[in-house]
Amino acid sequence: MVLAVVLLYRNLTGVRRIAQGILVIVLSTIVWAVVTGLWHGHFARIVALPPGAFHLDAGFFAGLGSAMLLATYGYWGYYNVTFLGGETRDPGRTIPRAVLLSIAIVALLYLALNASVLAVLGAPELMRAQSVEARQAMLVEFMRVAYAPSLGAGAAEVLGKIAAVLVMVTAFGSVFSLLLGYSRIPFAAARDGNFPAVFGRLHPTRRFPYVSLLVLGAVACVCCFFSLTEVIASLVVLRIVLQFSLQHVGIMVLRKRRPEMKRPFRVWLYPLPPIVALIAFEYIVFVRRGSMRELMLAAAVVVTGTIVFLVRGRRQSERRATSVS
Repeated sequence: MVLAVVLLYRNLTGVRRIAQGILVIVLSTIVWAVVTGLWHGHFARIVALPPGAFHLDAGFFAGLGSAMLLATYGYWGYYNVTFLGGETRDPGRTIPRAVLLSIAIVALLYLALNASVLAVLGAPELMRAQSVEARQAMLVEFMRVAYAPSLGAGAAEVLGKIAAVLVMVTAFGSVFSLLLGYSRIPFAAARDGNFPAVFGRLHPTRRFPYVSLLVLGAVACVCCFFSLTEVIASLVVLRIVLQFSLQHVGIMVLRKRRPEMKRPFRVWLYPLPPIVALIAFEYIVFVRRGSMRELMLAAAVVVTGTIVFLVRGRRQSERRATSVS
């Protein structure tokens, strides 16, 4: 986290060069895994699912909800560009293209990577790897199994360790890019008067929101002391309850109340996309087992935020009244 903050402590031009370098490593890792699956895997293993895999019982739907939660987290970077709208050229044209292309590219890479791992290891081997340690080392085992028959166990072990390092760099790239985008949110909110003014400060020479970056970096450091599974589940449920669901309701309410409002962005097949998204998001939250803890956390955030909002609004009203008098 400290390294990510140090690398991000510069203007967007400098960050872009670093991001491009990380992107090359990330894509190279995925391409290597996909090519390995095509070269050493068997297509039959991709479709050879365990007996009863699609038995539509309660366990199936609960498991699908858990899988959708992880997939939702995996796609999060697709809208990161929206946080950089003020630093984007021609945002009305660039942002929609970036979002749609990102969704398509991530979907392709996501499916290709999963298919490659299945082609080499097979569903039975994946089912046996149920511990957290085994799942985190999945790509390492994937490389060992793929290359051991042709290169020998020793060489396959080395390739597995190289894959482990590349996976860590890929994870770092995710933290790097998300911290870049999210550091702009408190900054924009502060500039609009909806957050403490200190977050609206720009670096005197490099012209980036350094206070927001440092604070979010510190918060991310605290999150490192919790279980990754708990952090991901909490982040996704909080985002669904407090942002995604409200955004989809909001766009329908806005169109109803302000039909004359100018809209630079169009929603294809409206209102189908927000309705389908709402149903899917609520399914992830309420069908997945063990979601009550995250829902209680979301409720605590809502209550805390509401109290802060009301107190802040009262103070602003008092200040206006004082200034007028």
